[in-house]
Amino acid sequence: MAWPRDDAKLERVRALMDVAGLDAIVARAPDNVLYLTSFWGMKGYDAVVFPREGEPTLLCLAASADDAARTAWTDDVRLFDLYHPDDPRPPQARALDLAAALAPEYGTVGLELSLGTQASDRMVGEPTTYTKAWFDAFPDALDATPVLAEARAVKTEQEIERVRLANEIAAAAMDHVRGVIRPGTSEAQIAAEWLGFVHGEGTGWAGKVELALGYALVWAGPGIRTFTSTSNRPVVEGEPTLFEIWVCADGYWADHTKNVVVGELTDPYRELEDGLRAVYDDAVAFCVPGASLAELDRRVREGIERIGYPGQPTHPICHGVGTRAHEPPYAHKAGGGEVLAGMVLAIEPGCYWQGGGGLRIEDNFLITEDGAEKLSPFPDGIVQA
Repeated sequence: MAWPRDDAKLERVRALMDVAGLDAIVARAPDNVLYLTSFWGMKGYDAVVFPREGEPTLLCLAASADDAARTAWTDDVRLFDLYHPDDPRPPQARALDLAAALAPEYGTVGLELSLGTQASDRMVGEPTTYTKAWFDAFPDALDATPVLAEARAVKTEQEIERVRLANEIAAAAMDHVRGVIRPGTSEAQIAAEWLGFVHGEGTGWAGKVELALGYALVWAGPGIRTFTSTSNRPVVEGEPTLFEIWVCADGYWADHTKNVVVGELTDPYRELEDGLRAVYDDAVAFCVPGASLAELDRRVREGIERIGYPGQPTHPICHGVGTRAHEPPYAHKAGGGEVLAGMVLAIEPGCYWQGGGGLRIEDNFLITEDGAEKLSPFPDGIVQA
């Protein structure tokens, strides 16, 4: 879908560039190119030269010219070839040639020098990386990553609508899984059900989503733990199956953790759910404009300690969601920052048992002047299949 130009977003970026003394940003991460131009590339070779004043220039694979003409917010699109008969270099080298030729028009240029992670392109399978030549071409560049991170932290109305679409798709896929999960079904099989729904039904969702992609880690019963892969472990009656799930809808994301149980939940899990849900609900209520992100982290971890899980969880308990599934701000008790109206935050406390098993609860929340608005219609906690 071609979205109208989001002037509120672009003006916010330019105001922050002015404060940082940047005349132009040269960005290549797919999520930043999408953020600044509304163009989501196929292979991550594309780039944008985004000036503080004037028209941005999208540097785009020639094979994607039609997509750029339809979706990009700029009329200045410079094309480069995926394959060039006289140039054996990879295509991103030709994108760099175009960017380097434009940069001298501007005084101070910013690059994504401290970029730690980036979202995927539309093909996903072979993520592109930056070569040394990319940075060498702009020896006097400043770091534009903090500017982009600050701009992206607060969403515009259009961005909120796009995140809502991703949340709706993720919830509908969970409703589908809730109807087909059975004891003995493997983690991988039920993950495939969820992924298939996201891609098959989410693509075209509400007439507004051109491409929906899902990403899932599914853990059943004793398989629930952090940072391990989905396996062929079977779903266990009476114990939750945990879905750590992301949806990407045309470059905007949802990040949830949902839990489904087949049969009657066991007493240990019911007790854990009650305790963790109290911590989660308290964290959600705390997230009003002006609340301290450091205090949010402390509050959640102290609450988890009170229910008998000191030192947990080992993962962050709150982060931003937008054109990445994980983006600033992050809540950390040794850090800073505050909750602002317009942020979309994933809140995700978790407790894990020694040897396997446990629970995480996570949803995405839009911060309004009145507090946190849950974006997913799928319930929190452990949901009966």
